Amino acid sequence: MEEWWGGMTQFEHVYWIIAIVASAVFIVIFLGTVIGGADADMDGVDADIGADGGIGFQFISVKNVTGFFTMFAWTGIGSIRNGNSATFTIILSIAAGLVMMFVMAWLFSFIAKQAESGTLKIENAVGEIGEVYITIGAKRSTIGKIQIKVQGSLRELEALSDEEEDLTQGNVVKVLEVISGELLLIEKLKK
Repeated sequence: MEEWWGGMTQFEHVYWIIAIVASAVFIVIFLGTVIGGADADMDGVDADIGADGGIGFQFISVKNVTGFFTMFAWTGIGSIRNGNSATFTIILSIAAGLVMMFVMAWLFSFIAKQAESGTLKIENAVGEIGEVYITIGAKRSTIGKIQIKVQGSLRELEALSDEEEDLTQGNVVKVLEVISGELLLIEKLKK
């Protein structure tokens, strides 16, 4: 081991130290994400670069910076082993690290969007046809429930009506608007 380490230049030492530390951190983050023992998002640690402050394209984050240094170091080691100059090695290492950061940022952004797509957007219920599940009182007197297909899945949502009569189980209704939160205003469909 001493011969191996002693046979390297100081330039190589720097790359190997970065490679060992970054790879160890990368493995810990990867295992924590895959096994689920750690929060994959590392809330409060990752910096979100975006105007809306939501889950967006996170270019600068702990995961991405770790990926940068891991790819930077291993690319540099490979370049040194191929006999490339120090300048070429540094440029190649930085480019590889930045590519790794971009790919990881894009991948996590893509995964977040896929997870988001399963979230109910109540506005998508407007105009849809459903059926009364629990009686809805006339003139908004009591909240009831309807069964309605929204975003491809059957859901039970709370609803009110301005109808003159109570709407009972089995009545076919149409969603007019979202009153607030997940409370819908509906009307009975006339036959």
